[in-house]
Amino acid sequence: MNVIQTDISEVLIIEPRVFSDHRGYFFESFSERDFAANVREVKFVQDNESRSCYGVIRGLHFQKPPFAQSKLVRVIKGKVLDVAVDIRVGSPTFGKHVAFELSEENHRQMFIPRGFAHGFAVLSEEAVFQYKCDDYYAPQSEGSLAWDDPELGIDWCIPADKVILSDKDKCHPNLKDADGLFDYSVDYYL
Repeated sequence: MNVIQTDISEVLIIEPRVFSDHRGYFFESFSERDFAANVREVKFVQDNESRSCYGVIRGLHFQKPPFAQSKLVRVIKGKVLDVAVDIRVGSPTFGKHVAFELSEENHRQMFIPRGFAHGFAVLSEEAVFQYKCDDYYAPQSEGSLAWDDPELGIDWCIPADKVILSDKDKCHPNLKDADGLFDYSVDYYL
């Protein structure tokens, strides 16, 4: 596995070693041992999968403490723009985001630690998106940010008239009005 630093040091891109031949390809999508040695020790407890069509934006979502989640995300079909926003008050990168294309061709994964809001936009006709979480979903702990918050300045690579949102994702607050944000001085892995 190759670990690539992003402009926000805690958010990482993971590139697996892919073995290809005339039959197709093979790669380890996750190894707890290698992940702990190269990224951090994390015990993933839940896997999720979604299928979406072009123009769908899911996010920006997070779970508030004490049910905060780290995620390891990847695309098994299609292509998405994956986005992580630092919501740790006091962080030198608070309110900043990183965005990377994840696709079935590049096999890249993004690690989004606790303290970040996450979302993605589907850039292909269809995308199947999988992610691992290190805590269980807790509906009472849901947090969110507006996908189009002008302060965040995210270019989702989709024309505004083509964006498809759930009813829930249409009414999230901007970062300045959001509650349940994280404190940069607290280690949420303890």
